[in-house]
This record gives sequence, C-alpha cells and structure tokens, in this order.
Amino acid sequence: MRRSWLGALALAIVSSMTPALAWDRGQVDIFAVLPAGTAGPEGLTVGPNGDVYVTTFGFTSAGAVTTEAQLFVFRPNGTLVRQVGIQNASPHSLGLAFNPVTGALIVLDFGAGKALTVNPTTGQSSVFMTASTTGVPDPTVPGTDPSKSGLNGLTFDSAGNTYISDSFQGIIWKTGPQGGTGTEKLGTIWVEDPTLTTVGIPPFGANGVEFIDGGKTLVVANTGNDQLIEVPVNSNGTAGQPAVFVNSINGADGIAIDEAGNIWVAANQADEIVVVNPAGKAIAKLGDFRGVDRDGLPRGLLFPASPAFSLDHRVLYVTNLALDLTVIGITESVDSPWAHLVKRYTIGVLPAVIPPLPNGFND
Repeated sequence: MRRSWLGALALAIVSSMTPALAWDRGQVDIFAVLPAGTAGPEGLTVGPNGDVYVTTFGFTSAGAVTTEAQLFVFRPNGTLVRQVGIQNASPHSLGLAFNPVTGALIVLDFGAGKALTVNPTTGQSSVFMTASTTGVPDPTVPGTDPSKSGLNGLTFDSAGNTYISDSFQGIIWKTGPQGGTGTEKLGTIWVEDPTLTTVGIPPFGANGVEFIDGGKTLVVANTGNDQLIEVPVNSNGTAGQPAVFVNSINGADGIAIDEAGNIWVAANQADEIVVVNPAGKAIAKLGDFRGVDRDGLPRGLLFPASPAFSLDHRVLYVTNLALDLTVIGITESVDSPWAHLVKRYTIGVLPAVIPPLPNGFND
C-alpha cells in the first residue's frame, strides 16, 4: 500500500511538471492594428480578391463613440488600403459579407436595426433590409428587448438569398438577393424560436450564422447560452425546427466553416477558437490571451468576435473586439479589466491548421 501510494504521488508530481498536451493552440499573431482612436473591430469578411474587410462596433475602453461606423480594408499582408465612414449608419455595426451572387457588400447596422448595401470604396450606403419589431419588453428578463432588433450575423444560400440573425428577437430574417420588400425594405421572418434568444451574458442570442451539409442545415451561434443551434432547411426552403447542436462554447460568437465541414467558433469569453467537427465533437482549441502590452495592444485573442478564412484557407483572420462589458452596462466578465487597458485594437491571424492530439489520445 505504501509503495502504491508513493508511486501515485511521484506520478502526480511528474505530471504536474510536464506541459499539458491536450491541445496545441498554435500561434496567434497581429495581422493589423487599427488607427489610434478607432473603436473596437467586430465584423470581418474576406472579399473576392482576398482583401480583408472590417467594421467597428462603436465602443472603446472609455465608452461609446458617436461617429458613424468605420469600414477598413486591408491587403492580405496587413497593409491598410483605406478607411471610410459608412454613410447614414449608426456608430454600431456588426456582421458584413459579400453576396456571392450579386457581389454586393452587405453591412449590418446593429444600432439602427437595418442591413445596408455599402460601397466599399466610398462608404456610400443604401437600405438593404429593415427589421420590424413587434414585441413588448419584459422587465423580468434582463438584457433582452423584443421591441428592438439586434442584427448581428449574416450568410447567403446558393441563390443569393440573405439570412440575418437577430440577437434580441430570436429571429433569422430572410430576404431575396436584392433585399427586403416594400418601401421600407422589410425582411421576412424565416424562423423565430426560443433557442435563438438568451438571458445569459453577454446578452446576445442568435449571432454567427453559416450553412453546412451543402446548404441543408443552418448553424447559429447563441452567445449568451454558449451553444450552437442547428436549423434544418426543408426541401421547399422553409426552416425546420431549431435544436441545440452543441453546448458549452463559452460566448459562441462568429463562426466559419472550413473545407471539411468543420465549424470554427470564436469563443469570446474564453479567448479562443473552438473547432467542432460535423458530429459536434471538439477537435481543436486554438489561440489564447497573452496580455496587453505597454502600448495598450492586446496579444493573442481578447474577446474574439468574427473569424474568416483567407481565400486559400491557409490562415484564419479574427477580430479582437476587446470589449469591456461594463461600458455597455453589463456586469464585468473576467476579461473586462484587461479590455479596459486596451488603447489600440487589433486583428489577429493564425494558421488554419488543426493540430493532431498526442498519439493515443485521438479517440
């Protein structure tokens, strides 16, 4: 018994001195630094020519800004091509993407409850879709307000139809390739469900959206519930019944799908990218937070929000929103004191590689 106990103790000591081998997290480098005074970056997409397009959420560590949302365009080497203000937009923009059929750049104006068609060279914009609001606020449910929209993420089907998540109303809106209908360009509710709402923190329900299975399923990140939701697409294009696909991704935010159908999720409260295979199994956890340097630059990942692959799928770009939740009136998270130190905001980049687990630990 004594030998067995001593042997176990020795093994425990040796194990504690050995680096953890569960995940090879890779290296997150700084792809680009936004100009001084710029609000934190949230939305990110890669354009048809490989340039990286980024929008701002409208908050710095000091609080909200009052200027219109900004659009940045970077070359694949990180060189800033241009910065333009998005005309007729609020300070608070979120997701953006190019419609693969029409080529139009669609930017979500979170603050105004609208999706905008934006000229990426001039910043000129027009209304693409307006989200209607019919709900009544429930004061017993903090952080949600069904009388307000929360347009957050967007994606497209093969015909160019647009699907937009609404974090506050628990809705996925749908429009045709040219946008909403009528003079107000109203969107159509494709699906509305409690699985797309939250009472958690951060108080955003439906967030990142992407199709998998050749367009047969829409995956939706629910940030406050730490979940991925799957919505089957019926043969006539209508939505099936949403259901929980994966739990326990801490602050599931933007998502990207690789060529093998794996789902890369920005876990904004864990400062990491979680990769889930089509069966729902975690196969990688990439990146980590490595502090804020003396110049106020976050290193690694800090409140990562939107991931997108380069055209060749060799690297993954990620916006570091670095949001101090207290500036939007929410109880601070464990990263809030770090986010409060940030003076300049960054976009991260990491190899789009899923490292193998150590031999014998892949089952």
